[in-house]
Amino acid sequence: MKSAALFALVLASAEAFLSTQKAPSQGAIKAAKFENDFGAMLPLGFWDPLGLVKDADQAKFDRLRLTEIKHGRIAMLAVVGNLITEAGFRLPGNIDLSGLKFADIPSGYAAIETIPYAGNLQLFAFIGALEVFVMRDFVGGEFPGDLRNNYFDLGWDTFDEATKLRKRTIELNQGRAAMMGILGLMVHEQIGVSILPSVAESTYTF
Repeated sequence: MKSAALFALVLASAEAFLSTQKAPSQGAIKAAKFENDFGAMLPLGFWDPLGLVKDADQAKFDRLRLTEIKHGRIAMLAVVGNLITEAGFRLPGNIDLSGLKFADIPSGYAAIETIPYAGNLQLFAFIGALEVFVMRDFVGGEFPGDLRNNYFDLGWDTFDEATKLRKRTIELNQGRAAMMGILGLMVHEQIGVSILPSVAESTYTF
């Protein structure tokens, strides 16, 4: 009799403990399915401090991934452009009819202020045209960021799945690094402390 009573007491305690445990929220369940995505890499793993995918479905997740890839690609171009201009490379000739030479245009933020208004307008119009008419997925690509649109392949379809995943991972990591890199270059330029080696003090011939 005592054993039966003791068993009933233990069972009741266990039920009480189980009833106090919280079931995972719907947002947590939705986010969990993205934890094994190829973008969840060491050392952070799946890292979503702002909860952007907490309640996301696959469509929203793909849209966010496309945005990340696009920003990464732009940042990679920005870093390369910054390094090239800081090294002193310029186009030959004049940038406008007034005689302003490309060689007279500084790098960084100062370039935007030096380039004539019409030149900046052309730059923004060109970028806008690329965004609207070129750099978009019109045919439903193989993955977010696949903007080939059946016009060119560059050998992508010859790769096996493991190679494709590795190359996509490399691009994603390089883009993330470039976003941090261009941010660092922009901030240091504004505070007047360059993080780039001085070309004037370098013994290397560019």
